[in-house]
Amino acid sequence: MTSNNDSAKESDWWRGAVIYQVYPRSFYDSNGDGIGDLPGILAKLDYLSDLGVDAIWISPFFKSPMDDFGYDVSDYRQVDPIFGTLDDFDRLIDAARQRQIRVLIDQVVSHTSNRHPWFVESESSRDNPKSDWYVWADPRPDGTPPNNWMAVFEGSAWKYSPQRRQYYLHNFLETQPDLNFHNPEVVQQVLSDMRFWLERGVHGFRLDTANFYYHDRQLRDNPANPKVQATPDIANPASLYGWQLHRYDKSQPENLGFLKQIRALLDKYDATFSVGEIGADDALPLMAQYTQGTDHLHSAYTFDLLSPEFSANRIVSIIRQTESAIGAGWPCWAMSNHDVVRVATRWGLDREPTFLKCLIALLFSLRGTVCVYQGEELGLTEADIPVHLIQDPYGLRNLPVFKGRDGCRTPMPWDFESVHAGFTPSIPWLPVDAAHAAKCVRSQQQDPHSMLRVFQHLVSWRKQHQPLQLGAIGIDTIGNNVIYIRRTYQTQEMQMLFNLGDQGEAVALSPDLNLFLPGHAAWCRDGAPNSAWRPIFES
Repeated sequence: MTSNNDSAKESDWWRGAVIYQVYPRSFYDSNGDGIGDLPGILAKLDYLSDLGVDAIWISPFFKSPMDDFGYDVSDYRQVDPIFGTLDDFDRLIDAARQRQIRVLIDQVVSHTSNRHPWFVESESSRDNPKSDWYVWADPRPDGTPPNNWMAVFEGSAWKYSPQRRQYYLHNFLETQPDLNFHNPEVVQQVLSDMRFWLERGVHGFRLDTANFYYHDRQLRDNPANPKVQATPDIANPASLYGWQLHRYDKSQPENLGFLKQIRALLDKYDATFSVGEIGADDALPLMAQYTQGTDHLHSAYTFDLLSPEFSANRIVSIIRQTESAIGAGWPCWAMSNHDVVRVATRWGLDREPTFLKCLIALLFSLRGTVCVYQGEELGLTEADIPVHLIQDPYGLRNLPVFKGRDGCRTPMPWDFESVHAGFTPSIPWLPVDAAHAAKCVRSQQQDPHSMLRVFQHLVSWRKQHQPLQLGAIGIDTIGNNVIYIRRTYQTQEMQMLFNLGDQGEAVALSPDLNLFLPGHAAWCRDGAPNSAWRPIFES
């Protein structure tokens, strides 16, 4: 018989959980075509189980022309043949359940592929049944786009269609037209497609671009970004997107109502979870709004810890600002994902390997749910892709200034003795970085002090201490490089120190307690008055 406490614990499994992001194209190729697939994930489930993670988040595997590698969906209910079949997905769900691993999937519903049947029909005329399923607008009198909105990836966010003699909105690639969420039929169809996957056993969704669903009905121009006007050099040279304040093209008030509908759907199923990706000029107020109470998203994340800027003071500032903004809301933290330079390069270039271990220990000490990106447990660095092998459309449009996101999406290295580090016997869709092969899973499994083995230890360490999973957090800096964290849950307490600098530092915790913390060290102690400080991991 299941107690009420056990049921509550099961439904709140995501609080303090460690979620592992799988980028399926690059995880493991089971059929030798050079592209990772769902059976490949199934083949490596024991590896994921040994890591100790609570859930996996699988990036898009839906049917797609792959203009943006699955983030341009042409059928929300079908697996793209390069990844396998629906039966493969069902087998993966069953096998994960047997290993007590939950499965989350990416929901990319702000836009579709322009080859989705909905868009093909919508574009065909102004009076067909799906004519209002996308965002269409007439040209200005001079034929130019309806307003000044910019796409994240390229120029204007509007593409002219000769068939309709109108423009359609695309916040990303021109082959990714935006759905019109002001149309109730669109909302109901999207929710129905989400229900399809919940019925197949998924435990929830990572919501791509979760604040992009609604646009301003009046199509008002966005204002200029005064920060860029004052200091143009701070703008991203690969995109004009940051030159505007995105007041009208996203983050609209109606968005919250749709997120509530998603939560209401999820609540009809057991132990589900939702986490929203929020990219905005001022993301924290949205994160607070989207995660409050029990009828909004379970969690959300911003890009603050995914930026290239690094210092102990900045990390502490981000945590404090987030905690202050969201109150009782639940954050989600990540230091790497499929869209940014890997943290081992972004923050850790030329630092000792123990620095990356220290970062993971720090990440696992934060209040919230934690996401780790495949290969992060190996300490993989950003790969340098030769120009002629670049695949990312964002990079292809911005060469030579920006090479895109391929460097963080290269194949997982499994075995240094196998061709292409054991990812595939064929030519991989992106090359395996030679430096990655030396950090492969097989070699690190044999080294008790490797990044992989330390990662496994840290997952277990987080699970063993309720304050780390569920407790309140206090955080501060000591000196320039040391971060102090205090986690409290009921009568339990944990204290942690992280020296993110290269050199050792004297740390004065009180008038009668002074420590010398080596460089790139992570120490902890429990809340007992005379408990000793000890390393969180053996380097």
